[in-house]
Amino acid sequence: MNLVIFDLDGTLMNSEAIILEAQFETFARCGLTHPGREAGLGIVGLSLDIALMRLAGLERPDDVLTETYRQVFGAMRLQAESDPKLAEPLFPGVAEMLAALAQRSDTVLGIATGKSRRGADYIIERHGWRDLFATTQTADDAASKPHPEMILRAMRETGARPEATLMIGDSNFDMEMAVAAGVAPVAVSWGFQSVPALKAAGAAHVIEDWAALPGLIGKP
Repeated sequence: MNLVIFDLDGTLMNSEAIILEAQFETFARCGLTHPGREAGLGIVGLSLDIALMRLAGLERPDDVLTETYRQVFGAMRLQAESDPKLAEPLFPGVAEMLAALAQRSDTVLGIATGKSRRGADYIIERHGWRDLFATTQTADDAASKPHPEMILRAMRETGARPEATLMIGDSNFDMEMAVAAGVAPVAVSWGFQSVPALKAAGAAHVIEDWAALPGLIGKP
């Protein structure tokens, strides 16, 4: 049985607008200077407390900063229901690709995200994915990427072997996590980090269109 694990932000969905807006508002409320778009997207994928710590240049996570972001992001997600500039649309072809993979008898699907369990559940419910994914790993369940725990837990839950598992993501954290877990690191070209950076982090394959994915399933 093949296991195909997906990251969420920057891989399946374009959440750039709301993430950056929440970061800038959080930093303003906490009296900090945000280092800019590239830095803001460069930490997406890490668990929230670690991501904000790195973005702020701190030596350890800051509970006030983390909680402020949670409050800001929660309010913005409500605002997004009527404000399209804060929308989190799926990237083109995602719905069709997932539906096609779900029909394969040799494949199960999973999620590994730096989001909280609550955040991941929101996305899953919003898109009607509850029966689509056999395993969902979040920042509440395992160590932050790039530690391999999310992938190791997903393989244990589904009975998949490393040689039959793919990790698909858009960040160096996803690629490094896959390498550490001994599974195939597959990068997407449209996410928050550059293709050269993804290759440097260990990406064995880079896909520019979802049509290329089925041909990689089952490959080492």
